[in-house]
Amino acid sequence: MLFGTACSEYNRILKSADVDEKYEYAKMYYENGKYMKAATLLGDVVPIYRGTEQAEEALYLYAMSYYKMEDYVSSGEYFARFCNSYPSSSRTEKCRFLMAMGDYYDSPDPRLDQTTTRRAIKEFDSFLEVYPRSQYADSATVLRMELSDRLCYKEYLSAKLYLNLGSYMGNNYESAVITARNAVNEYPYSKHVEDLSYIIFKARYEAAVSSIEEKKSERLREAYDEYYTFTNEFPSSKYSKEVASNFAHIERLMKRYQD
Repeated sequence: MLFGTACSEYNRILKSADVDEKYEYAKMYYENGKYMKAATLLGDVVPIYRGTEQAEEALYLYAMSYYKMEDYVSSGEYFARFCNSYPSSSRTEKCRFLMAMGDYYDSPDPRLDQTTTRRAIKEFDSFLEVYPRSQYADSATVLRMELSDRLCYKEYLSAKLYLNLGSYMGNNYESAVITARNAVNEYPYSKHVEDLSYIIFKARYEAAVSSIEEKKSERLREAYDEYYTFTNEFPSSKYSKEVASNFAHIERLMKRYQD
């Protein structure tokens, strides 16, 4: 009976022409965690309140209702509208942060298209530039680094694929080196740098040992040099044992060619 009464009351408010009453109920629904009902009522209220003293709060609650429902595409649209309409508001800082957070939450698996991830990084960068001392600044910095690592990991997966393809239908070892090196240069502070550096050495090693005779000496030298680059950068690497074994093989082959 109580449920039926609540539904009946909501339907009455939904059909009401009294915009102020709708707004009061929308705020009540929002406070009680009924964000869908709040958003539906605010969808009628926001256009009518435009230009009034209630407009700022109504638009903010509208954006927040979608954010609370985890509809980050819609919340992002209304947060952006809020920031453009009320750049000096005390709520704008939070709206800009939550706009970036929405894209953070929508950022997909690294194997998928990373357009949303890049947009979130751009929004966190913009937020930190405008609000460097914000209460949200530390969180924005940490989350931005996490997203950067996600992009780096996507490059790692591509480099690893090239490494595994080897000499199939072309020199995929060189593609592995180029992809991994570009990722290291673009994301030098990523937690995946060691893995990428290992791929560079491993690709040089595999290219050398499987090379045709005319290029073998040159490629052995490249692998030899890459060994020292890797071990100087990561002297206690989790790959140290394997890399040392590969290097010993390189030295034996180089000695044979020198002899």
